[in-house]
Amino acid sequence: MFETPSVAFVAAGAAVFAAAVLPRLLRRAPVSMPMVFLAAGALAFGLIDELPTPDPIAHREVAVHLTEVCVIISLMGAGLALDRPLGWRRWATTWRLLGIAMPLSILGLTLLGLWVLGLGLSAALLVGAALAPTDPVLASEVQVGEPADEQDEGGEDGEGSGPGSPLEREDELRFGLTSEAGLNDGLAFPFVYLAITLSLVGTSPAAWFPQWFAVDVLWRIAVGVLLGVGTGKLLAAVFFSSRFGRHRLAEHSEGFVALAATFLAYGAAEAVEGYGFVAVFVCAVTVRAAERTHGYHRVLHSYVEQLERLLTVVILVLLGGAISRGLLAEAGWRELAVALAVLLVVRPLAGWLGLAGGKTGPRERAATAFFGIRGIGSLYYLAYALGEGDFGATSDDLWAIVGLVVALSIVVHGVTTGPAMTLLDRYREREAARRFGDPGQAPNTAV
Repeated sequence: MFETPSVAFVAAGAAVFAAAVLPRLLRRAPVSMPMVFLAAGALAFGLIDELPTPDPIAHREVAVHLTEVCVIISLMGAGLALDRPLGWRRWATTWRLLGIAMPLSILGLTLLGLWVLGLGLSAALLVGAALAPTDPVLASEVQVGEPADEQDEGGEDGEGSGPGSPLEREDELRFGLTSEAGLNDGLAFPFVYLAITLSLVGTSPAAWFPQWFAVDVLWRIAVGVLLGVGTGKLLAAVFFSSRFGRHRLAEHSEGFVALAATFLAYGAAEAVEGYGFVAVFVCAVTVRAAERTHGYHRVLHSYVEQLERLLTVVILVLLGGAISRGLLAEAGWRELAVALAVLLVVRPLAGWLGLAGGKTGPRERAATAFFGIRGIGSLYYLAYALGEGDFGATSDDLWAIVGLVVALSIVVHGVTTGPAMTLLDRYREREAARRFGDPGQAPNTAV
C-alpha cells in the first residue's frame, strides 16, 4: 500500500511546507530550521533502508553542483538585502572580518589540522580554507532582513534621511555578518586553490607562488569584481532605466529574473577564470545600488530567499542522511576537539581581534565574532577540491572533520542564535530609549 515513491512525495511535500512555516515559528526559539531538517534527514535515512546512501564521496559531482547552486543563490540574496551604500568607512566591519578575521581563522585551522589531526600541509590548508568562511546560507538567522523600499526609505517627508530609516536601523551585527558571508565565500577561494596546488606540485615556493599569486589571487578576484559590476550595471539598466519605458522589468515584478542575474554573473566570471562567487555578490550589490528605493528589490529578494530555502532543505536532509549512514565514521575525539575549537575558540578569537577598535560595541563585537556559522559553502569547497587535487587517501578523514564542524555549527548556533539576537535587540531598544526617548526614531547605536 505504502510504496517508496508515494512516501517520498508525501515527505517532500511535508518538507516544503515545513520550510515555509518553520522560520517564522522558530524565529526566537532555541531551535533553528537547519537543525530540524538535519535531524529529519538523519532519522529518515537511518530508518528507511530502501533510501540510497547520499555519500558525497561516491557522488562528488552531485555534491559539488548542488552546493554550488545553493551558495550562489544565497549570495545574490545577501547582496540584494543590503541597504547600506558601499564605502570604506561604512563597510569597515566587513573589511576587518575579511582582512583580519578570515586569514587568522585559516591560519588557526591549518595549524590544528597539522598538529592535532596529523594532516599533511595541503590537506590541513584545505580544511582551514573550507571552514574559515561564514556561510551565506545557514547564517540567515543573523543576517539583515528584506531590502527596504520607497515606503521604508521615505518616511513622512519622503527623504529617507531622518532617524529611524532602514539605513540607520541596519545594526552592525547583522550587516557585518551578511556582508562578510557575501564576500568571504569568494575570497577564501585563493586558499582553496593554494591547497590544491600544494597537493599537486609540492611546497617549494618557486613551484607554486608565481602562478598562484598572479592567477588565483590577482586575476580571478579582479575578474570577479569587474564582471560583477558590469553585469550588475547592465541588469540594473534593464530593470530600472526609463529608456525601456513600460518594458523595463521592474514594472512587471518578475521575481525569477533574480535567478537569471545569478547565473549570468556566475557563468560570465567562471568562463574567463574569475571567481563566480565574488561576481554574484558584487552584481547583487551593484543592482541594489542602482535604484535603492524601488519595491522591485523586495520581489527579487523574496524569490531568491524562497529558492534558497528549498535548496537548503534538500542539502540538509541529504547531509543528515550521510551522517546517519557513516559520514562521520572516521571522526574520533581528536576531530571532536578540533571541531569544538573551530566554533568556540578559533573563529570567536579571530573575530574579536579583527573587530578590535572598530565601530561595534562590546556585545555586538562578541556576537559577530561568535556567530561565524559554518555550512554549505564549506561542503562545496571540500567536494570541489577533492576532485581537483591529490590529497592522498584522506577523503574520508576530511569529510569527517568538515561534516562534523558543519553539523555542530548547525546545532550550537541554532540553539544560541534566537535567544542571543532577542537579548541584543532588547538591549539596543533600551539603550535607544534611554538616549533618545523613542527607540523607533533613534539611530542605531553600537552595543
